[in-house]
Amino acid sequence: MRYSNLAAFVDKGRDVLAKGPIAIIMAEDPVEVESTLLHHLDIGFRAVLMLANPEIDLPASVEDKIHRIDFATHQPEAMMTAVNQLIEAAPGLWFYYGYNAEYLFHPFCESRNIRELLAFHTEERRDALLSYVIDLYADDLDKHPSAVSLEDAMLDKSGYYALGRPDPANHNHPRERQLDFFGGLRWRFEEHIPAARRKIDRIAVFRAKPGLRLRPDFTFSDEEYNTYACPWHHNITTAVVSFRTAKALKSNPGSRYDIHDFKWHNSIKFQWHSQQLMDLGLMEPGQWF
Repeated sequence: MRYSNLAAFVDKGRDVLAKGPIAIIMAEDPVEVESTLLHHLDIGFRAVLMLANPEIDLPASVEDKIHRIDFATHQPEAMMTAVNQLIEAAPGLWFYYGYNAEYLFHPFCESRNIRELLAFHTEERRDALLSYVIDLYADDLDKHPSAVSLEDAMLDKSGYYALGRPDPANHNHPRERQLDFFGGLRWRFEEHIPAARRKIDRIAVFRAKPGLRLRPDFTFSDEEYNTYACPWHHNITTAVVSFRTAKALKSNPGSRYDIHDFKWHNSIKFQWHSQQLMDLGLMEPGQWF
């Protein structure tokens, strides 16, 4: 079904918001919109919301499976605006949010769906899941000038690191169980990336509650949501494999002509399988075996 704006969806889509988990996909451009929507349907979300400008085309066979909402995706902090409005509308519901040409992976997603994972995570008394945004890029930019190719996708097998996250309210001492993570294209081409956007961590899966707010750095107003694990043991983490940074670097005039290849000696082919991400240390199964 199609809605003229987000307020119309909140008003008329109460049945959709009755039960989760729900995936929120913001389509900033037409690139791989269809594959993004189908991927999140396939991994078990009960509903997928697509927020997009009206001019983005979508096959009827796909649009019939999702809930399309006309939305100004290029307004400042568009994702935060949408997510925070949906938090207010559906407290208690699990959500994922991401962009087109981004694909959520969770441990063992080939055999266990996202509903099973969140049932376990809820039993662990956790209300949020840390995700690492892992950059994907085409292996040949002459063949794929947009840097996007599902068949020839590459990722960095190493070069990731973490730093303590300072707490301004506590003399910039590191926050407990919070880290800032870096790596991928945002690290290798950092001269083209504003400092505030170089982190690759995102709290991409969370349970809504009254008063909760998503902030511009993809963290939440409740600091416990921003932790990578509970105090007593490791928890599950997920990965969002994403062409978004590669797309931006090859479309922005300031970087387009400076970058001729994203490959380096630590590039490997992405196998589109959760085991590869776990083997590389880019996803943590926690206590879920």
